[in-house]
Amino acid sequence: MIANIYDYRGKRVHFIGIGGSSMSGLAGYLKQAGYVVTGSDRTKSHKTEHLEAMQIPIAIGHDAANVHGADVIVYSAAISPDNPERREAERLGIPQIERCDLIGQLMEGYPFAVAISGTHGKTTTTSMMAQAFLLADADPTIHIGGELDFIGGSTRASAAHHDFICEACEYNSSFLHFKPSVAVILNVDEDHLDYYKDLDDIENAFARFAALVPADGWCIAWGDDPRARRVCENAACNHMTYGLGEQCMLRPANLRYDSHGCAAFTAELDGRPLGDFHLNVPSEANMLDALAVICAAHIRGLDMAKVAEGLAGFTGAHRRFELTSVTDGVKCYTDYGHNPAEIKNALKIAALQPHNTLWSVWQPHTYSRTKTLFNQFLETFDAADKVLITDIMGAREVDPGDIKSEMLIEPLRARGVDAVLTPTFDDAEAYLRAHWHIGDVMISHGCGDIDLLNEQIALHGDTAK
Repeated sequence: MIANIYDYRGKRVHFIGIGGSSMSGLAGYLKQAGYVVTGSDRTKSHKTEHLEAMQIPIAIGHDAANVHGADVIVYSAAISPDNPERREAERLGIPQIERCDLIGQLMEGYPFAVAISGTHGKTTTTSMMAQAFLLADADPTIHIGGELDFIGGSTRASAAHHDFICEACEYNSSFLHFKPSVAVILNVDEDHLDYYKDLDDIENAFARFAALVPADGWCIAWGDDPRARRVCENAACNHMTYGLGEQCMLRPANLRYDSHGCAAFTAELDGRPLGDFHLNVPSEANMLDALAVICAAHIRGLDMAKVAEGLAGFTGAHRRFELTSVTDGVKCYTDYGHNPAEIKNALKIAALQPHNTLWSVWQPHTYSRTKTLFNQFLETFDAADKVLITDIMGAREVDPGDIKSEMLIEPLRARGVDAVLTPTFDDAEAYLRAHWHIGDVMISHGCGDIDLLNEQIALHGDTAK
């Protein structure tokens, strides 16, 4: 039987892998809710430093002794059962809760609990929805897999206990542990093929996610994605689709883009106008994410003029096409996208920025993803002028020895992509500084620690002449 977090209020909750985007937010949330929180992580980071500033003790490095005295353990899917702290907790009989079960427990009982899923775009859409709902006078509890300045981090607690907005990840079927009354499905694409058999298996997982919604709840989906639409329309609850095609229920009329690629439109539901909207984040992808938010806000009955104000004020979450510095006259961005669709979209946005040379720096994430999506990755970087590839970040995986970043270089060059292997961040920075020029744009991609490259570039400042 899974332990219930509410049985441990006032007691010590220990987070293994506390520095993760989701885990750090949950740790802060429980600390504010009156729990005694401790944690451990492999490395120190801005997130661990932020938590320590909240008086949360954190051990760097995983050690069995870290769990001694804990009343309950929280871990994520990335923490294997043979982790020394999980093994010691098992030996001592300390109850353990997987991160997704914790989120499911926290959202249970909220009348309007929105879980935003999809192979990509989850963090941006969740952040958009959080800001729009807050400015439309809702008072949601929020959990984002990234950081949003508007709420001062990744989580927000509410005493109202009515609205719950959270990101729902499909990896390891984590989202099947949630308790949504509204399920949002942004897209259904290939990813996490170390866990899923194929795209049909992924679609089936999204169908099971939609089946969690009660009959009087709602499923919202991007109607231009055949798999997402099929899941939505087959769900045993109310449904609403959005997108550009005639089959979509909510569509953007009078759609136009400004010189920076930011959309303005009238949202029409079955031909009836709901309101006028304009965005300050560029690309069609962000426009579609905004439509998903408008669907949820309409179902919730929010004031559309205030929702429009919230969407207009949204400028993005951290690590989602985030400008980190202007160094040597080059705009440097970082983006969390790590599968082909996400990277293509980030490059499409980057290409909208005035630029001379567009630099892409990619840190492949996990050996399995790099191997299974190898051919798709070869077709990902056509919009870039120069591509630098670092070593693969294995994350939760052990190097199988049959896939390396250097194997991507020649196939990319054969396609006409100017690709260069820069194994370390120091290598990448040195290459960039030796070859970039004023007016260029650089964007780094990956869900590992590639953002540290941007940090060190900003820290080192302009290149000495």
